[in-house]
Amino acid sequence: MKAKFIALLILVVLTSCGGSQAPSMRETAANKPASSVPAPTSQNDSLSDGRGGVKNEKQAKSDVSLDEADKSKAQTVPTERKIIRNADLQLEASSPEEAQQKITTIAESKGGFVVESTQSSSNSKVTTRDIVTMTVRVPATKFNESLDEIRKVSSRVIVETVRGQDVTEEFVDIEARLKAKKALEAQFLEIMKQSKTVADALQVQRELANVRGEIEQIEGKLRFLENQTSLSTIKIRLQSPTAYAANPKGFFYQLGEAISSGFDFALNFILWLVTFIIAILPFVIFVVLPIFLLLRYFWRRIRTRKVAKEIVEEEIKVEE
Repeated sequence: MKAKFIALLILVVLTSCGGSQAPSMRETAANKPASSVPAPTSQNDSLSDGRGGVKNEKQAKSDVSLDEADKSKAQTVPTERKIIRNADLQLEASSPEEAQQKITTIAESKGGFVVESTQSSSNSKVTTRDIVTMTVRVPATKFNESLDEIRKVSSRVIVETVRGQDVTEEFVDIEARLKAKKALEAQFLEIMKQSKTVADALQVQRELANVRGEIEQIEGKLRFLENQTSLSTIKIRLQSPTAYAANPKGFFYQLGEAISSGFDFALNFILWLVTFIIAILPFVIFVVLPIFLLLRYFWRRIRTRKVAKEIVEEEIKVEE
């Protein structure tokens, strides 16, 4: 009995690998007429093939799974194209901040939202923010309509890029894989109901856990594709006309930049020097100065002894 159960389990795994889109065994029995469903004739796992011959239960289950795999392939016909549509816009506006507010209103009115928005300045010497970058997402059905209204917000379109990616085939493939994995899960549940020992149940449970993990991964990828196809992404860069003006590159301009750079370097060097002195001053006072005084004290004592010794030696020579 245990050998029969293990053989049935191996057959289900091999069948799922050979026909990844095969539905469950219960759906097979329900879809076929009663006359076409073979009935077992003995307890030796043999079935009548309708021609006086006999075929075993493994072959019958394999035939059923392959037939259903063919049916599932025929049913995976896409009903509509799945296309990911995105756009990049570089616009010129007299007031980028006002244009930013209008674009936010447009996105929200279409059922979309602003993902990211950043304001910056094209010149570090001025305080005005004349550059705005935005990322908005709008429903794919209102993609063209949103683009038209966003263009009207600006005074000029500098660069416009629209991209489309057809993911219909990938979408259908993922759905077929998901259907096959769910069918395999149903088969493992049926086998678990027929298990007679704890070891058999644990073996089926391990296989069932692996299948459920794959189902969760496939469902996550399917949700990602659905999100990308249902919502379109529009990246926008707004810039004022003055920010596009070319910078002067004449002699006096370069001379002024050189003088300015020289002053900046001198000030930075003086600042660095002052910072270095202030930072090293405690070290000099509490470490270098005491060591210097001690060395000076010992050096004077040694010199005093040396001078005294020389005097004594001179006196001895004089007395001799």
